[in-house]
Amino acid sequence: MHSPRRGFTLIELLVVIAIIAILAAILFPVFARAREKARQTSCLSNVKQLCLGFLMYVQDYDETFPPGNYYDPSWTYEYSWDYTVNWGTGEFTTGLIGPYTKNAEISKCPSLHSAESYGRPFSGYAVNTTYLCPYAACGAALASVQSPSETALLADSAYYSGSTLCQNNFLRAPSDPTRTGWTASHFGVHFRHNKAANVGYVDGHGKAATKLCNPDNPVSEPDCGDLSADDSAYDLY
Repeated sequence: MHSPRRGFTLIELLVVIAIIAILAAILFPVFARAREKARQTSCLSNVKQLCLGFLMYVQDYDETFPPGNYYDPSWTYEYSWDYTVNWGTGEFTTGLIGPYTKNAEISKCPSLHSAESYGRPFSGYAVNTTYLCPYAACGAALASVQSPSETALLADSAYYSGSTLCQNNFLRAPSDPTRTGWTASHFGVHFRHNKAANVGYVDGHGKAATKLCNPDNPVSEPDCGDLSADDSAYDLY
């Protein structure tokens, strides 16, 4: 004689649901960190390729870095290290190191795909404009960099406009006057990869930096700050 089939009781069902919820709460952050780690690896590859693009530019231009940004005399064309724009037509193309990288996609960090760019599509990373690639001026000479393996060439960067995360492509050192006024958050490093930021150095290597110095505002601008408390990670010495 067969005994009647017994189903789950409500209590048993609730226990199973609770166990699944607990496991999900434990595992989902782990999966999220793993996904971000994969993005960080892809981003670091971008950073290294961009550094090589800069170094090839330097070899072709008397061992001098490019300017970070400048306009032609008519103010129609804006030239930057990562993009060129024709303000007459609104057309964007790759920038000063574009002939060497030949790939605009490597200027886009995979962890920053949803950030506002204000029409500048190639601005996932920021170049050291305080010491290496200034605005509207010749860049620094490679020979003037005393510690190439310790001087930041470019890094992950972003800033907040209200609650909106925005891309940035010009990196300023802590002592730079434009890094200390109301625009302070516009020129810092963004530690977006599980509290780490990918940094490319003048000698061409790249690595993740985990020490966030001079935080902009931990509440309104999380993970934004500098690579060093002073200019030591940026300057030529």
